[in-house]
Amino acid sequence: MKSIHENLQTIPALFYNWEKNTPNNVFLRQPQGDNWTTYTFKEVGDQARRVVTAMRKMGLEKGDHVALISKNCAHWIIADLAIMMGGYVSVPLYASLASDQFRLVLEKSDAKAVFVGKLDEWNKKSKGLVEGMPVMRFPDYPGNAKVTQGTAWEDMLKHEPMEGYPEPAMDSLWTILFTSGTTGTPKGVMHTYKNAALLNNNEIQNDIMKTLSGGANTRLFSFLPLNHIAERIAVELSGFGSGGSISFADTLDTFAKNLADTRPTFFFAVPRIWTKFQLGVLAKMPQKKLDMLLKIPIVSGIIKNKLKKALGLDAAKVCLTGASITPESLKQWYRKLGLNLREVYGMTENAGGFTMMPETEHKPNTVGKPLPNAEGRIDPDTGEILMKMPWMMTGYYKEPELTADNLVDGWLHTGDKGAFDDEGYLKIIGRVKDAFKTTKGKFIVPTIIEDHFSENDFVEQVCVAGLGIPQPVALVCLSEIGMKEDKGKVTENLKSEIKRINGQLHNHERISTIIVANEPWSPENQLLTPTLKIRRGAINDVYGEKLGTWHEESESVIWEA
Repeated sequence: MKSIHENLQTIPALFYNWEKNTPNNVFLRQPQGDNWTTYTFKEVGDQARRVVTAMRKMGLEKGDHVALISKNCAHWIIADLAIMMGGYVSVPLYASLASDQFRLVLEKSDAKAVFVGKLDEWNKKSKGLVEGMPVMRFPDYPGNAKVTQGTAWEDMLKHEPMEGYPEPAMDSLWTILFTSGTTGTPKGVMHTYKNAALLNNNEIQNDIMKTLSGGANTRLFSFLPLNHIAERIAVELSGFGSGGSISFADTLDTFAKNLADTRPTFFFAVPRIWTKFQLGVLAKMPQKKLDMLLKIPIVSGIIKNKLKKALGLDAAKVCLTGASITPESLKQWYRKLGLNLREVYGMTENAGGFTMMPETEHKPNTVGKPLPNAEGRIDPDTGEILMKMPWMMTGYYKEPELTADNLVDGWLHTGDKGAFDDEGYLKIIGRVKDAFKTTKGKFIVPTIIEDHFSENDFVEQVCVAGLGIPQPVALVCLSEIGMKEDKGKVTENLKSEIKRINGQLHNHERISTIIVANEPWSPENQLLTPTLKIRRGAINDVYGEKLGTWHEESESVIWEA
C-alpha cells in the first residue's frame, strides 16, 4: 500500500483541480427562503481571487493571521479559500462569541484583519474589535444582524482577480483553531497544510467516510460550526477533496426543509442533534406505535423509508456522530430505522481523527477502532487515553509550556479516560477531571450515570453533579415531549426513572434527587459549548450552592423555582 505521505496536495491544489476540470459544476448551495443561490467552482474561484487582491491592497502580507467570524454560509467557504490562496493563516471563530471573548481571541491570535459575516447579533459583539483592525464584511444575509463596518464584499469583488495557482508550503501554518472551552481559556491549536493533506490521503486510500469516492455526486450539508475541527475536516475538506457540493441551512426554522432539499450523501451531527431528530419523530409517532409498525414486514420497509425521507437522510451513505459520546440506545434506535450512526472520536489537537466505528461492524458502547495510521494506548497509572498520528497539531499558539504538557514524546494526552478491549475497540469512560468525590469519599464518574437517561423521551439534557454532598443528583432539562406533558405525569415518570437507574448502579453512585431545570441549557446562556457539549464547570457555578439543599429535600423530584 502507498504511504499517505506520497503525492500530498494542499487544499488550494485540490480546489484548482476542480476549477480547471469541472468549472461549471456547482460547489456551494446557499438557501434563502424557498430559493437556492448556487456557486460553481469557476464562480467561487473568481470571487476568492478578487478577495485576495483586495486583501493585498489593504496591506495584508503573506503569513498574516486573518480571523473569520460568521455562521456557516457560502461566503465562509469563499473567504476561507481566499485566505489560503493569499498565503494567510486562518483564525476561524465561533459566531456565538461574546464581545469580551471576541476581543480575547483576536488579540491572542495576533489577527491582522477579520471577516465578519452571517451573525445573530453584531452591535455588542463589535465592541470586541481591536482598534484599527481592518474589517471585511460578507453580503447581507436577511434575517441576520446588519454589519456596516469595514469593506463590503461587493467592493472587494470590484478588484481584478489574482492570477496563477499559488500554493502554500506543505509545512506552513494552515489554521489556528480555538477550542470551544468546556473548561478554562480557549487554546489556539495550530495545524499545518500537511495535516489536512495527510487526512485527505488517508481517506483516499482507505475510503472510511465515503466522501471522496463519491466524487462529484457527493452532497454535503454544513450546519455545525465550520470553525470546529470536525466540520472543517468532515465537510469542508471533503468538499474540496471530492469535487462534490456543500449546502447550508438558512435559519433554524428552515433547517429541516433545507436538509430535506439537500438529501446529503454524507451527514455528520452531534448527539444532541440526533436526539432532537428522534424526539421529533416520537412527537408524531409514539414509540409503542413505531415499534408495532416496525414488526410488520411490508409496513416496516415503508415506515423506514418514509421516516428517512422526512429526515432528509434517505440518500445518506454514511451518518456520523461525534463531539461527545452518543448513548448506545440512541444508536440502536436509528439502526432499527436502517440508519447506522457511526461514532467518530477525535480532538481539535489531532484534527478530529483518531477512532471510527467500522462500516460493517458495530461494537456497542464503544467509539470504534483507531483509523489507519493512528495508534493509541492507555496510561497505566491514570487510565488516560494517549494517541499518536501523523496529522497531530504542531502545538498551542504561543503556549510552549502547555504544548509540552499535552504532547509528550509524540503522544497526545487527551484528558479522556478509556479502555481498549481485546479486539481493539475503544470505550470512553469520561473525562479524567470530570470525576468528583462525594462527602462519603467515593468517586463518581458522571457520564456512566447520565447514559442511563438516554432512553427517556421526557429528558433532553442531563448533568450529574454532587461534589461535596453525600450522593449524586441529576440536573435535567426536559425535551419538547416532556414540556408538553402534565407536570404530575412528568414527576411520576422521573420518580420511576430514579428507581430504574439506581437499580443498575452501585450504592455510592445512586441518585438521591432529580432536579428539573427551569430553562434549557444552550450556548447562549454559556451552559453548553457551541458544539452542544455540557460545560460542567459553568453548570456547577449556577447550581453548585443549591445541590446540598436539594439533596436534603424529602421529595426525590424537584422543579427548579
